[in-house]
Amino acid sequence: MQFHPLTVQTCTSTPLGTVRLAASPAGLCGLWFDGQRHLPHQLDGPGAWPQAPGQPILQAAIAQLQQYLRGDRTQFDLPLDMAGGTAFQQAVWQALLSIAPGQTTSYGALARHIGRPAAVRAVGAAVGRNPLSVVVPCHRVLGQDGSLTGYAGGLERKTDLLRREGAIA
Repeated sequence: MQFHPLTVQTCTSTPLGTVRLAASPAGLCGLWFDGQRHLPHQLDGPGAWPQAPGQPILQAAIAQLQQYLRGDRTQFDLPLDMAGGTAFQQAVWQALLSIAPGQTTSYGALARHIGRPAAVRAVGAAVGRNPLSVVVPCHRVLGQDGSLTGYAGGLERKTDLLRREGAIA
């Protein structure tokens, strides 16, 4: 992933653990749970993005995430910057935005939705690399048989998010 050079970050505590958020001048470009797979190296260490807890997009993202987790919000209304992904990844991430809260789909159905029915594995890889967990709802994608598979933030979190949305009992 390529992120804008002026990206900034902050973090917040949630009932599902600490969340790291990043924003570019164009919009929210990252939301990751601590410890999830595919974290960008710019979150920590030398060359880390500057901390900017007062940045307006980050503040709005935190407020909306907390509202979502309390059950007071079902959709996010934030400018998103997904330009760091490939054209294929961006198409998959855009398709994820069309999955309504409380609904689920399969990787195969998502591949068909973007017009690439034979690209199920590639779609799965793009879903797994989604940098905007929860906001771009990759947790709503299930295995063909309805099984809870493949969530970079952990299957416990995926289960919790789907329960909050009423997609599973």
